[in-house]
Amino acid sequence: MTMHTIPFTLDGQPVEARPGETLWQVAQRLGIALPHLCYRDEPGYRQPKGTKGGNCRACLVEVEGERTLAASCIRKPAAGMVVRTASPRAEKSRALVLELLATDQPPAATATGAGGRSRLRHWQHEIGVDASRFPARRHPAPAPDVSHPAMVVNLAACISCGLCERACRDIQVNDVIGFAGRGMDTTVVFDTARPMGDSTCVACGECVQACPTEALLPAERTDSPAATVETVCPYCGVGCQVRLTVEDNRIVEVEGRNGPANENRLCVKGRFGMDYVHHPQRLTVPLVRRDDAPKSPACDMDPANPFTHFREATWDEALERAAAGFRRIRDGHGGGALAGFGSAKGSNEEAFLFQKLVRTGFRTNNVDHCTRLCHASSVAALMEMVGSGAVTAPVRECARSEVILVIGANPSVNHPVAASHIKNAVKAGARLIVMDPRGQALSRHATWMLRFNPGTDVALLNSLMYVVVEEGLYDRAFIDARTEGFEVLRQHVSAFSPETMAPITGIEAATVREVARAFAGAGSAMVFWGMGLSQHAHGTDNARCLIDLTLICGHVGKPGSGLHPLRGQNNVQGASDAGLIPMVYPDYRPVEDAAVRGFYEDLWGMPLDPVRGLTVVEIMHAADVGRIRGLYVMGENPAMSDPDLEHTRASLARLEHLVVQDIFLTETAMLADVVLPASAFPEKDGTFTNTDRLVQRGRAALQPPGDARQDLWIIQEMARRLGLGWEYDGPAEVFAEMRHCMPSIAGISWQRLEREGAVTYPCAAEDQPGKAILFDDAFPLPGGKARLRTADILPPAELPDADFPLVLTTGRVLEHWHTGAMTRRATTLEALEGEPHCLASPALLASVGLPDGGTVRLTTRRGSIRLTARPDRWVPDGIVFVPFCYTEAAANLLTNPALDPVARIPEFKFAAVRLEAAQAGAETAAAGAAAGVASGA
Repeated sequence: MTMHTIPFTLDGQPVEARPGETLWQVAQRLGIALPHLCYRDEPGYRQPKGTKGGNCRACLVEVEGERTLAASCIRKPAAGMVVRTASPRAEKSRALVLELLATDQPPAATATGAGGRSRLRHWQHEIGVDASRFPARRHPAPAPDVSHPAMVVNLAACISCGLCERACRDIQVNDVIGFAGRGMDTTVVFDTARPMGDSTCVACGECVQACPTEALLPAERTDSPAATVETVCPYCGVGCQVRLTVEDNRIVEVEGRNGPANENRLCVKGRFGMDYVHHPQRLTVPLVRRDDAPKSPACDMDPANPFTHFREATWDEALERAAAGFRRIRDGHGGGALAGFGSAKGSNEEAFLFQKLVRTGFRTNNVDHCTRLCHASSVAALMEMVGSGAVTAPVRECARSEVILVIGANPSVNHPVAASHIKNAVKAGARLIVMDPRGQALSRHATWMLRFNPGTDVALLNSLMYVVVEEGLYDRAFIDARTEGFEVLRQHVSAFSPETMAPITGIEAATVREVARAFAGAGSAMVFWGMGLSQHAHGTDNARCLIDLTLICGHVGKPGSGLHPLRGQNNVQGASDAGLIPMVYPDYRPVEDAAVRGFYEDLWGMPLDPVRGLTVVEIMHAADVGRIRGLYVMGENPAMSDPDLEHTRASLARLEHLVVQDIFLTETAMLADVVLPASAFPEKDGTFTNTDRLVQRGRAALQPPGDARQDLWIIQEMARRLGLGWEYDGPAEVFAEMRHCMPSIAGISWQRLEREGAVTYPCAAEDQPGKAILFDDAFPLPGGKARLRTADILPPAELPDADFPLVLTTGRVLEHWHTGAMTRRATTLEALEGEPHCLASPALLASVGLPDGGTVRLTTRRGSIRLTARPDRWVPDGIVFVPFCYTEAAANLLTNPALDPVARIPEFKFAAVRLEAAQAGAETAAAGAAAGVASGA
């Protein structure tokens, strides 16, 4: 016995309880099964307080010397306590509770769901309660509520245990579910007793996973035993671990697992958005373009009928045709005439092999992926200032933060599970600062909500630093020991007083001072940012200022503190680490460094291009003028994701040779010469690295449909036809080569991942844990010090004017992801949000005669789209927000291709736009003047 354990007697045996354990947890650990319904032994549900736990009484045990039985799920042992779980009194009481609860349950044969998923029915069966002697309640049970596309509510099976309320309020902090009524009339309600489908429910499904009966169910599920496969979610960078239930090679249900990043939680996409893999538009056979079907930049094909423009081919013909085109261009015009776009949706192994193929088979560094379009500016600033492009601390570290700052990000939409961790931290006492021109769901949790004018990030951040410096709030010890360049920064920010910047940023000086004092004075602070900060023509400057602010306050390298750019797609971090970037090899080693290049030349057995390659948008410009003649695209969709789509699509159509490897006939594939049907995420094995630098195992749950093949197989077959003798026997062998050339993952073996499931990098040795919090002692730069940098106010690349008086900004919606190629083919997600739309303030829409919304036309200097406008009070009068997932109204037909001079990232988040009521045509006056917009933008 250690000094921290509690000795007591359980069922006649001496036992020891660990600190904080309940009687139920001790019994469970020792193999004693006790019924439990209102208790859930999972993170966030443990040790409930007050009336939130122990109310079902199904886990009662007898404590010697006490008159009443104790609920074991909330009772903690005391030294010398004598507890009996199997006494006649305890067993009889537990059986009686389960019999009473069975009274109002629907008959098993007619219950809304299968009895096998009900924990209540399970325990009734275990204890032998087959029927109830008691009369059911007299009033009729409510009919099932089927108003929600994703879930069914059957309150006839509800036992008022409270788990759904705790799931919604305490775990996900969405605050939709509550209770109404008293006594026998107590009932679960959504918002103010609305049908679930009409409530503010965000369909995270946490309540469904928590419900111990059949009161809350997924709308689609299996009623028979089926196989399960443990893997990770294919959507955002949070990296949630999931359990897929598979029947007849189909995913029939998804549950969250207790992974490091999600602790069982999921969002609507992860839980209800997996059926895209079964969509009838899946590519199942190789395609080659018909001779009578010229390429059209309009991308007006029907993806359900590719045979208007393509014909079927064998794999041999398709691969040979694809490789022959690349060989012809490479041998005739040099490797610089070729390029490749890899995928942040593929595995680390696929990303590694793809960049290796481009560098050794094409003989060029013209390889890039979607990081160029999301966080390239963040990575550039981080590499320059702290020596690493990855996050310095994981999302869940915010649980130890005193202050949390979120800028240019909408986690509740883009990273909902990460948002739940932030909301948990706020409920536990952290103060939240949200900085965003647009209001958002996190606003109601924020102590400070700074809705600054769009494009004024540098001015706002410099004004915060002015206060920190002027009032001496900076961390002098950290600055002296860990940074360089402070005096230059001090002088620079002296011109950015909050009073001077207020007319530019739109934020009152007093508010800036209050926020600066809170952030600098915190003992720990986490900083999260997203593409609202990075996707600007001066995104690197935005990131530099944010990093400066965090460094001078000493909020790096300690618990509860760190810099965290929330990564977009599920493997954008891993794809970047693996070298899917034109200027660096794996682990961010520069291609222009002769020693580094020599290492890879020895490893790969051939000379390599000494010149950094072109980025995504630069490749499109080069294709437009004939400098790039051939392009290999794996799992990317630049014909939807790039800015100024008319130019992008025209550039793709001009290519001599375009090969697309994908699971659907995307807009990019419509312009291809050869289309190769690939594997979807649930069909592949490999590793994936989330936003926290957590390397996780993804496992195949399905076989690809038809004649579709694994991406690794396709890449290798392409390599062989380009003269490379590759013979990798699966992802494990590729991962072994990655470990050889990537010191960051040297301690992460394939066997270790199979055993542990997830390991954080950097990890130097297999007997060491990965390092979650970086830079506790030094930065990976000469001298070990971070570099402070300055940035001046520079306007966006184009400003509103009389013709285009508003600001256009783009982003995602909760239900869809990226270009919508996957989520818009997911039945539930499309049912929840299938209409192309934009969001604008009620005043702005009223100024064009559409106070309640309606069809509008948005026009920029690059193009025009028609879509539905919805009034949104969170959108400032001068801004129009457009999701970029709708091909019918592609937002990137409007966006500005102007590039950040350092990171070469486009300015997606700011463009001058005109909004008109569509039915009025060009005669309608542009909105703007009536709403008082654009001043200070």
